[in-house]
Amino acid sequence: MKIISTGRQIGRTLKNAGRLRTIVGVFARHGFHNVAERIKLGQFVLARLSPKADIEKYSISERARMSFEELGPTFVKLGQLLATRPDLVPEDFVAEFEKLHDKVNPLPFSVIEQVLKDEFGDNLYNYFESFDPNPVGSASIAQVHKAKLKNGSNVVVKVQRPGIVSTINEDLNVLYFLAELIDSYIEEAKPFNPLGIVDEYFKTLDLETNFVVEANNIRRFSQNFASDLHIKIPKVHLEYTTERVLTMEEIIGIPVSTEGALEQPGIDRHELVRRGLKAYLKMVFKDGLFHGDLHAGNFFVMPNNDIGLIDFGVVGRLNHKTQSAIANMLMALSQEDYERLAYEYIDIAPFSEHVNVDLFAKELRDLVAPYYGLTLKNINLGKLLLKSSSIAARHHIQVPTELMLYFKSLVSIEGLGHKVTDDFDFLSYSMEFAAELVKNQYDPEKIMGEMTQLARESKSLISSLPRQLNFLLRKINSPDYAIKMKIEELHEVRKSILLSSNLLFLGLIIGSLLLSGSLIYNGDHNHAFVFYGLAASLSVIAFFNYLKK
Repeated sequence: MKIISTGRQIGRTLKNAGRLRTIVGVFARHGFHNVAERIKLGQFVLARLSPKADIEKYSISERARMSFEELGPTFVKLGQLLATRPDLVPEDFVAEFEKLHDKVNPLPFSVIEQVLKDEFGDNLYNYFESFDPNPVGSASIAQVHKAKLKNGSNVVVKVQRPGIVSTINEDLNVLYFLAELIDSYIEEAKPFNPLGIVDEYFKTLDLETNFVVEANNIRRFSQNFASDLHIKIPKVHLEYTTERVLTMEEIIGIPVSTEGALEQPGIDRHELVRRGLKAYLKMVFKDGLFHGDLHAGNFFVMPNNDIGLIDFGVVGRLNHKTQSAIANMLMALSQEDYERLAYEYIDIAPFSEHVNVDLFAKELRDLVAPYYGLTLKNINLGKLLLKSSSIAARHHIQVPTELMLYFKSLVSIEGLGHKVTDDFDFLSYSMEFAAELVKNQYDPEKIMGEMTQLARESKSLISSLPRQLNFLLRKINSPDYAIKMKIEELHEVRKSILLSSNLLFLGLIIGSLLLSGSLIYNGDHNHAFVFYGLAASLSVIAFFNYLKK
């Protein structure tokens, strides 16, 4: 099956004018006529699509959220993405987009069964003994059913909704088209990088709509937790898995989102919190691969206080630099070291020369200090870090996507922790892991490994240096070679050079006139004073030229 192939390049050639008309019309009905006019799409707004009579009683962010809801799955998921990016959209929009839910009415099993037959052929029931026609979950991209394999294994089967990829393709094509128009015609939208938002959204959906990718994610998590008997990751049946169908072992447990899940006999809430946090922090600080959406519905309570995890469509990947940055951020927060927190943001982001570190640190302090020392009952650390990222964005610091996904996952983790126990302090518990990671940076074995890597890279550089120098010398000696330099404010530099040259020239003339006058003064007073007068006049001219620079 062809997965999402939309890219920015096809946004420049609109493929579905009908869908564009629908999208523009929906936004127009919710009071965004002026935006359509400004991006030169007024012709798509029909008279019957005039704003609703009572639309003015809603805020702009509320109207945007209502538009996204009406436009369906692609826009709902876009809104959910934007709800996690306060560095890209204003805070009131974040609050509204958080209300968007990715739940849709389930499809009849006959439709789902046809997708299964498309993937496995008419001999589907040679592999599966039976299916439960009632879904256990239904979202915009897929629907989940329990089933039984021919060998008697109980499984759950995640089946992609038919036509969802083509629908997303059409909507992404229009989104790219609209993003380019907004970027071109609405100057105040440029800081939010409309094309960058759609690019990030495209990459996310490209992975979420390919269940082979999710199957591989599950495989890697299974390997990472193979030695932890208290964490259960479902086994994937790869022989019954395709890009549109994912078949997994059924987890025997109850999700925390189910009422009464924590009231089962023998359940120790504090032990669940301890094991769950240990697993999450291991993902972040040791494995560099973490669950990006670990909410209460994906966290199963199992017998003996064991934990089952599901839904690995959204995962985050962290390199050593980002892991260290997160550890140092948590350490800085625990010690109220806001300057250190500011520098962690600066170090992990692409270079920017427009950062005022003192002001940035002050704004971070103003944000965090009022909440310092409070537990989860009073404040969500993840949301606080998301807000800090919006401050970073105002200071021209581009926060990496993987760090934003970590902040989002932390919001889910703290929400989950709050559901299990009221008095839960993520920061205090995570300190032992963060301190261990920081300490490991100075581990002799690790330092030796880094030095070995440096030696290998240095050897490669030294061996290639003569060849590179030879190439550079040949390039310089080429008759067509010219050194090109770009000097900012070159016009001002040129003016300064010309002024200095003029003043130097006038200085030489004035000096010559004074010298000539002095030489003839004893013999011819009149001519000597003429030379002095000219020198004085030129001196006045030179003085005023200097003042004008």
